[in-house]
Amino acid sequence: MNLLTRKNLLIFLFILLLFGISVVGMYTFFTSKVPGANDFFPRWKGAQLFWQEGIDPYSQTATEAIQRVLYGGQLARPDQDQVLFVYPFYTVFLLWPLVGLEYAWVQAIWLVFVQFSLIGGVIATLRLLEWRQPPWLLAITLLWSVVMYNSTRTIILGQFAGPIFLWLAGTLLALKHKQAVLAGALLSLTTLKPQMSYLIIPALLLWAVWHKRWRFVAGFAGAMALLAGLSFLLLPSWLASFIDQVLYYPDYTVTPSPLRVITGTFFPQLGQPVEVVLIGLLLGVMLWQWWQLRREAAVTPKFLFIIGLTLIVTNSIIVRTATTNYVIMYIPLFLLLHTVSQRWRSGNGWAAGLLLALLVGTWALFLSTIQGDFEHPVTYLPLPIGLLLGLVWLAWGDELRIVKGES
Repeated sequence: MNLLTRKNLLIFLFILLLFGISVVGMYTFFTSKVPGANDFFPRWKGAQLFWQEGIDPYSQTATEAIQRVLYGGQLARPDQDQVLFVYPFYTVFLLWPLVGLEYAWVQAIWLVFVQFSLIGGVIATLRLLEWRQPPWLLAITLLWSVVMYNSTRTIILGQFAGPIFLWLAGTLLALKHKQAVLAGALLSLTTLKPQMSYLIIPALLLWAVWHKRWRFVAGFAGAMALLAGLSFLLLPSWLASFIDQVLYYPDYTVTPSPLRVITGTFFPQLGQPVEVVLIGLLLGVMLWQWWQLRREAAVTPKFLFIIGLTLIVTNSIIVRTATTNYVIMYIPLFLLLHTVSQRWRSGNGWAAGLLLALLVGTWALFLSTIQGDFEHPVTYLPLPIGLLLGLVWLAWGDELRIVKGES
């Protein structure tokens, strides 16, 4: 065993030990006393019903079983969250190891997994950007990755957004290191929550076709064929049922897109026509940037700029989003912070200050505007708008540097 292999093995064992200790701590001090992770429970319960009783997780029987647990023995009223399974069927493969455990332990394992996913996603992003942070800044960054408002909400709710962020960052990092098949397989996992990856997948596949990255395409297609094929084998009707639940989802959710918040909540006089125009403009700019991918044969800063823009547009135009889904925008956020650290005097200090300002600002906004159990619509605006302006600044700054002849 060479030195590098031994080092990697020790790191893996340390992470595994830390994960186990964290799970025991989470169970002892939290999940054994406070059942929760309500966004995760319907998926877990649906998987458990399928694996243990053969019940279709999309069926009314499964839905009622989920509702009775979450609503104290009662069925959901029409004005309440219907807590449908509403995920691709192959979610049950991921959750299979957990279906036989007591839910308090399941919740502890999953919440720690989400927490580690967020930390891992940030670490992968830093490696993607080749940003070697000094120890003090790295400590701040890793702590920020779990206490930032969007991250903490993701952990508490048990949202799949955390793992999706990890898999997406892992996809880009694998592409950077020319591990194309692994990148394709990781990208396929992001389809567990398609509202977070519905634009990034065609962008990356289009780039792959332009640059003849057929191993990446094959990795994605093969993994998707395996996931979908096994799903059809076990439940032939799953796709139709999944689509039905997705179409029903907007009827009982109250989480509009940032553009809808602007044109429908704060400036209702603008209305849907202006929203449609803004969506068209954002899509137009994004598609024009996708066309620039023809010139980016590797994972370059320009490539990451386009990916970052795509992730911002993803969350800005979709009919229904959530502030938990915003964690994928940590990729363009750290792209901007890395630029600050490189170009500004005392750049690392500025980057740390911006992280802390973002942390305090998002929590202050949430706590000062919360309405009962719901976030105020204003909480959906700062991150995507701020990042979009940041990318404009980055693009404008790069243009000026080119004009001045700077490298």
